[in-house]
Amino acid sequence: MEHNYSEEYRYVKAQKKVKEIKGFYTHLIVTIFIIPFLIWINLEFIPVFHWFWFPAFGMSFGLFFHWLRVFGFDKIGLGKNWEEKKIKELMREDTE
Repeated sequence: MEHNYSEEYRYVKAQKKVKEIKGFYTHLIVTIFIIPFLIWINLEFIPVFHWFWFPAFGMSFGLFFHWLRVFGFDKIGLGKNWEEKKIKELMREDTE
């Protein structure tokens, strides 16, 4: 029985990426439900001070960096492909 390690590697890599994407969407859904709940709690019980902005910004900040880790670096041109291209470029320059 012959194993195709390249195919297995690609499968494991894709499986890991799907897990990361699922984690991001879970984070997004939790954020979408928690922030309005915190706004409601704040306005219902302590309407004088709007403290809900602090967790809203914190959760949004965390969500942005989660997005950046899962999708963003590839979107702005700093993903794995960029790293590999840059390494090859620097190696070429070093040999010259």
